[in-house]
Amino acid sequence: MSNLESENRGKKFPALAFIILIVIAGLAAAAFYLAPRFEREAPQITLPQADALGLAPMEIVVADRGAGLKSVSATLSAGGTELTLASEQYAQPLAEKKIALALPAKLAGIKEGPAVLRVVARDASLWNFFKGNETLVQKNLSIDLTPPTIELIADDRYVNFGGVGVIVYKASADTATSGIKLGNHFFPGFQGQINGHPDYFLAFFAHAYDVPPEAKAQLVASDKAGNTKEMALVYELKDVKYKKSTIALSDAFLQKITPLLSDAGARQGTPKEIFIRINKGLRKENEDKIAAVTSKATPAILWHGAFSQLSNSKVEANFADSRTYTYNGEQIDTAFHLGYDLSVTKHYPIEAANSGTVAYTGDLGIYGNAVILDHGLGLYTLYGHMSSIDVKLGDAVKQRQILGKTGETGLAAGDHLHYGVYLDGVAILPVEWWDPKWIADNITPKLEGKGGDEIAEAQQPKARHKATTKAAKKAVRKRRR
Repeated sequence: MSNLESENRGKKFPALAFIILIVIAGLAAAAFYLAPRFEREAPQITLPQADALGLAPMEIVVADRGAGLKSVSATLSAGGTELTLASEQYAQPLAEKKIALALPAKLAGIKEGPAVLRVVARDASLWNFFKGNETLVQKNLSIDLTPPTIELIADDRYVNFGGVGVIVYKASADTATSGIKLGNHFFPGFQGQINGHPDYFLAFFAHAYDVPPEAKAQLVASDKAGNTKEMALVYELKDVKYKKSTIALSDAFLQKITPLLSDAGARQGTPKEIFIRINKGLRKENEDKIAAVTSKATPAILWHGAFSQLSNSKVEANFADSRTYTYNGEQIDTAFHLGYDLSVTKHYPIEAANSGTVAYTGDLGIYGNAVILDHGLGLYTLYGHMSSIDVKLGDAVKQRQILGKTGETGLAAGDHLHYGVYLDGVAILPVEWWDPKWIADNITPKLEGKGGDEIAEAQQPKARHKATTKAAKKAVRKRRR
């Protein structure tokens, strides 16, 4: 071989090696880029635990952590008929999709009984010869289109605005949840509370201070399939005059409450800005905490008889007062006062208003050191601005047992007790629960198993003629219809 040929071959090898390296790098880059598109992880399908499908939507969740969802379909097979509930294609792959499956209003060929729900999800992967990964989930369930039945046994003729009503009702055995819906609030019913009638339900509900007077309460019952039956409750809403007040803020008071903001940065600013952060932001945070604690209902009555007002105390501020706060003559904010302020001597022993269980103790922002008692069936009492606390979480307490002492912690201008009453997370008028007659007229007869007609008759003055009693019965029956 000549020197020239050897020299040419020597030049070709580096060039060829360079080309090979470029090809390898290109293939590596392509593999790096395309590898995720060839991922083999199949989509995930999550179905609800409910084993029945009704007229209410059933929500399913489909997700894919890889290439993303490309399509989802859901079919229902029953009695030889197949019904498409969902069929979706996605131009852009989705990481997650929630789909509400609902039966159409007109069900051609579909009847109540056993059925099979089939959900298929495919992702946008290029795996499986560019078809993608597929997941199929099947669930045996029943089609149920019949809502539960409800029967009103006893109700209230009158409810105070901001106060509580009490009803007794019976629901069919297929009922999964039941209670009273009013505004944005729901008040559950509790079975097994009525003497002699273990199948009856008892429900307390509030026509809350922030719910319009014209709002209508509905007794509702739903089964496992989501079918719902509603019945309007009829009562006369008695007007309660809530006060309005103006509170002038001093520099000394604003300096005192500034430490309520745990974030040092939030303490910076003008006195007006700091107060608004406390009165709006911190108040909202505290009210959310109270709602979370008082929305967990114990399914039994833990209290007995009328609740007790703090001994030797005087009501200084009322429930649902609309407060306007001023600083240097300027109106800077507003708020509702959701309880009673009870004035007594300094560091006065605080008594439990009734028997119950301690559901919360500790710092509660604008309410300072606080205790919340659970009295069962969604009823709670709150004790705020305490200087000391003598009970702990989970303690069972008796009526008038000492919980601690009054103070001026939190958003308090002086030593007093802030006393609040809550029903299923909703602040309610406290004074009713202090009234033995209100308890005797509205709650005790229902717990004893008396019906609406019997209760109405018992509440009639004895001196009235029998015709009056008959008229009352007729009015009750008319009101129920």
